[in-house]
Amino acid sequence: MERRQQLDTADSPGRPIRSRTSNACDGCKKRKVKCDGNQPCSYCARRQRPHTCKYTAPSRIRQRRSRSVAAAPSPAGNARGPSPLHPEERRGTGSHGRDAATPSPPLSSHGRPRRSSAMMESAEDDTEVPREARLLCDAQGKLIFIGDCAPLSFFQSVRQLVNSRVGQTAFAPETSRYSVLENAPSSQQISAAPPDPPDVRAAHVSSHVASYVSATSGMLDLFDNEPRLTDNLVLWANLRDKPRNLTSAINYLILAIGCQTDDEPTSQVYFEYAKAQAFASLSDSLGVETVQAFVLVTVYMLCSCQINSSFLVFGVSVRAAYSIGVHRTEVNARFGPEIHRQRDRLWKSLRVIDLFLSTSMGRPPATSDVDCTVPYRHSSPDNDGGSDGGTFDLLNASVQILLITEGIVLEIFSRKRVSLQRTDGISLRLRQWSADWLRRLSDVVSQPCRHPRHEVAGACQVLSSYYYAVMLVSRPFLMYEVFRRLGDGPANTMASGKSKLADACIDAASLMVDPIIDLIKQGALDGRRPIIVSWLFAASLVLGLGLLSGFGRTLENHTQMSIQALEHFARTDAHARQYSLIAQSLLTTALEHLEKRELQQRLKRTETSSQLFGLIPQGGSRRTTIAASPVHQRHHQSSVLSPTGTTDSPFSALPSDRPPFLLHNHHQNMAARLSDMDSPAYLGLNDSLAVQDGTFWNMYQGTNEGDALNLFPLLDSGGAIDLAHYL
Repeated sequence: MERRQQLDTADSPGRPIRSRTSNACDGCKKRKVKCDGNQPCSYCARRQRPHTCKYTAPSRIRQRRSRSVAAAPSPAGNARGPSPLHPEERRGTGSHGRDAATPSPPLSSHGRPRRSSAMMESAEDDTEVPREARLLCDAQGKLIFIGDCAPLSFFQSVRQLVNSRVGQTAFAPETSRYSVLENAPSSQQISAAPPDPPDVRAAHVSSHVASYVSATSGMLDLFDNEPRLTDNLVLWANLRDKPRNLTSAINYLILAIGCQTDDEPTSQVYFEYAKAQAFASLSDSLGVETVQAFVLVTVYMLCSCQINSSFLVFGVSVRAAYSIGVHRTEVNARFGPEIHRQRDRLWKSLRVIDLFLSTSMGRPPATSDVDCTVPYRHSSPDNDGGSDGGTFDLLNASVQILLITEGIVLEIFSRKRVSLQRTDGISLRLRQWSADWLRRLSDVVSQPCRHPRHEVAGACQVLSSYYYAVMLVSRPFLMYEVFRRLGDGPANTMASGKSKLADACIDAASLMVDPIIDLIKQGALDGRRPIIVSWLFAASLVLGLGLLSGFGRTLENHTQMSIQALEHFARTDAHARQYSLIAQSLLTTALEHLEKRELQQRLKRTETSSQLFGLIPQGGSRRTTIAASPVHQRHHQSSVLSPTGTTDSPFSALPSDRPPFLLHNHHQNMAARLSDMDSPAYLGLNDSLAVQDGTFWNMYQGTNEGDALNLFPLLDSGGAIDLAHYL
């Protein structure tokens, strides 16, 4: 009864209506309490914390769309609601809590943003971020999620854009039957772990450890140093009866990664035994060895092109690391200086692997810096970047650039629109990283004979991550420019902020390819490099798009170089093999499109100038004259199918030492080279899954590995991205 009287009194006409302030302080917003808008507000003053009372203007500005865009809204954009922000963004900080907030626009007296001229220019420079997430179907019929920032999603957007703007034959349905996610288990692979510990030859331990260190440089740092690791493994290999514990499992995993390229059957035996021992140890107490074992299992699967399985196994190592407090440096310090450093670097290694997996697959990371106190800048690069006095600390450089990449994913790809103002903060962090590391890394890569082999490979990998971060932040602007240039509207020759970022994306791809191809030619970069291969694939797509959309014919050379590098890694990497075929198809399409466009432009000029001297006979046309020319007839005949149903190869009369992908006129042969592939099963997240019959998922059962290395059967239920709202 008393409560009812209070409510009646509150609603009585004599009581004034509560007014709401136009802007509340950050503390009141966070606690969802009433704020009076004063400085400091009454709430902060009552809590005796007036220094924390700060006001932040609303960051999102509702901008009026142009009439042309409003008249033709994007179906894809209307089907989706606003994407939820990452929890770190709602707190106003980046993923690692080190980034400054983006400056907010000034407010008017009514709390609304002022429409200044600078703001109008910023509105024109806003660019939609394509929602490129997909559901892919693997060889077993399981749906796999691939997020917006993944290179595979970028490939599908490129494929749809090229097919819609250039031609349907660019990426035909038979161009991607192999799995670009994971290899199907081979019939030759061992189905069960060996019951007894496999034999290890002590004479091979040293070379295997060197290969392991080279393969994991810049990605992992789990042990003190290579000489001590080699000595420990030699002593262990000489034991007649090896113990069945995590230490032996870790040793087998090191050897498995080290001999994966040169002796894959032996590597597989080591891996199967070590993996079984690692999972069997989960019932025991967890420790650092548990984390190390599952991290090494993850790396081996990554090098075996089992990226989705590695993503799953990696979660075990992360949870084990959290369980023993590796993410807190004050906890690690209790074990003494040596163990403190080892545990800190174990956490950094986890962050590197995690951020690569999450970025390459477009999935949320398993680790976070919310409760992390491990420093990523233990020492400055001026004293060689490491705390061990003289060793170039590639792990710090790698984790720092991947943290910036994580911020790019949160600030760019978690939003529906991106502005030049938002890219300014990211570019500042990239410039700071470049000032700290780029010169030193470039010196290592440019002079491989003066540095250890593993250091050269690690520096190249870190450099590739840096260039990929630049490509990632500028990729939406490149897609906008490509769509505009391939459209039917008039060409705009004026340079804008968007075009500059598009150029930066292409430049970063070119700069990534240069050191990789140089090291390959010098024999300093071999083995399995999953990080380099993934970023190199994205660079080949960027270069192919740039060539296709008229950013310069000089990009043809860099596109060919990227294909050459992918072909080099394709000797041991099945993903690189398919990526190379995709890049070749895009290069072929780009060259055909440029030749066709140049021919059309020449026809227009000739028809105008022919009236001066009667160059074309009356009643004829320039087109019929060209069609009757011997050059055109030879070009036409080369594209005609032979009686056997295949195209005549343009490589038959050429030197065998020249790879086919370095030839300019191999367009007609590309369809035959890609005829054994089928398109990937990409589904837009707002599309319904097509209903298949009971035999659909079994269509690839019983096929051998050579026929279907592992692909996703096509689910033709749409998934196209409507880029009309870019206009």
